Amino acid sequence: MADDPRDAAARYRQERERRENPELYGQAPAAASTPRPMTETERWAYVETSIQQAIRRGEFDDLPGAGKPLEGLGDHHDPDWWIRRKIQTEQLSGLGPPALTLRVENERLHETLDALHSESAVREHLEDFNRRVVEARRQLQGGPPVVTPTRDVEAELAEWRERRDAAAAAAAQVEAAAARAPRRGLFGRRR
Repeated sequence: MADDPRDAAARYRQERERRENPELYGQAPAAASTPRPMTETERWAYVETSIQQAIRRGEFDDLPGAGKPLEGLGDHHDPDWWIRRKIQTEQLSGLGPPALTLRVENERLHETLDALHSESAVREHLEDFNRRVVEARRQLQGGPPVVTPTRDVEAELAEWRERRDAAAAAAAQVEAAAARAPRRGLFGRRR
């Protein structure tokens, strides 16, 4: 990509200033054969010039969130705000202290159990969940308190059976209604 003429002009001015006043830049008056790295002030000037040129070119126009307040600004001070936002926007799971991950898992437990197809798999999942809750309560590493309750395996199995039977009955009703509906041909005519 070609250099912006304004960037080239800024670099030229800086190099000319360096050649004309070598004592200001910590160089001996004699011409050096290798270029000296830029000082912090020179870098700052170069970056500032580049930013101003990009603004003039309109590269910062129409950025997402332009003119809107920053989310969470003014709330309590949270040094880990960026990681919480990343977890939320990326919908990452399994990250964070066990107290928080178990709370989220507890909220979605019925959905998770409904995806399982056998009683043994449901029982195994519930026992693993209860084991992790008890382990999290025992840990003394700090963090938020574990308020997630353990689950009664037999009661959850009974509820899982009821939900599974209700879903099967609803599916049977839909199939029966579809079988009773008159079939239509290619152009919407009854056969």
